[in-house]
Amino acid sequence: HPSNTVIPLALRPTEDSKKSLTLDSIISTIQTLQSRDQTFTKYLARHGTLLFRDLPIHNAGDFSKFAHAFGYKPHEIIGIVVDRPLLAPNVAPANEAPKEVQIYNHNESPQVPHAPEYIFFYNQRAPAKGGETPISSSLELFRRAQVEIPEFIDELAEKGILSRVAYDIEKQYEGGSTLRQAFGKEIQDGDSEETKRRKIEAQIARYGRGKHTTWEWTETGIVLTHRLPVIRTQPGTNLPTLFTGLASYYKRLQANDERKNVTHQLYGDGTPIPEKYLAHLAKITDEIRVLHRWQEGDVLVFDNIIAQHGREPWEGEQTDRVVLASLFDGPFVPGAYGFGDWAQVAQALDG
Repeated sequence: HPSNTVIPLALRPTEDSKKSLTLDSIISTIQTLQSRDQTFTKYLARHGTLLFRDLPIHNAGDFSKFAHAFGYKPHEIIGIVVDRPLLAPNVAPANEAPKEVQIYNHNESPQVPHAPEYIFFYNQRAPAKGGETPISSSLELFRRAQVEIPEFIDELAEKGILSRVAYDIEKQYEGGSTLRQAFGKEIQDGDSEETKRRKIEAQIARYGRGKHTTWEWTETGIVLTHRLPVIRTQPGTNLPTLFTGLASYYKRLQANDERKNVTHQLYGDGTPIPEKYLAHLAKITDEIRVLHRWQEGDVLVFDNIIAQHGREPWEGEQTDRVVLASLFDGPFVPGAYGFGDWAQVAQALDG
């Protein structure tokens, strides 16, 4: 990031304007600034995360209108691993995992080839204690790792990772998705098993990764293996960024989390990643992340290429914290850092 960059950049209306402020006027202002020179997109590229506070956003419908005002293309999640029922156009719960579960810092969808560029989170209800959203920089994570564990960065640049993701017919954990939710949007009741498999494989092919995405059918579902780049570059600056969930993966292993069996991460040549490197990424993340304490109505917007997010546990009831999410694609995908053809990601194919 440029020097003196604030993360997140907080934006709120002036006291004088609050009384006359409407959702329509906010949407109009955002659309004007975006069409003029992509003002908020530039802010995101610099700061990674924006905080909007004290806006008249009261429900999923308001949030959907606000998020769409930025002009981005709604993101279709292919291979979703969590349960996200639709609440409004392109709006769903952020994560339905139990309140005791810590979701450690990660970029959104690092385990699959097709990830969103922009993530909007809206707080509809904030708990009295806990439930913060941690924010950290993927650019800073790369910079620190390059200095402190350069041999690990070299390995990631040369090999990438193999991400193995298991999808089962039934949910594997509370808040998780089913195989049909992940890849079954074309499946109809009454389809034969052969037809279901063909339709699922057609969705997998939309990743457009060719030989770098393979799969194996099992008795309970399917296991996908993706060769992916962890190091990517930011469009416009070519700065290297660690686009990853490896620290979160490490935290799940340490906690013996039931989600640990869903995804397995290896070097791209199939060899294990030494635990000491995963632990060091978590150590760096602990040192660079900040916790955002929610106020009802807050909206956080992330540039997913350069910013990581998560979720802290909270006290009270599961329903004491309600955060909604809306995901979007940007006009560009991250650039390649390594030299293999696996190192360049692409937008998913239509289907």
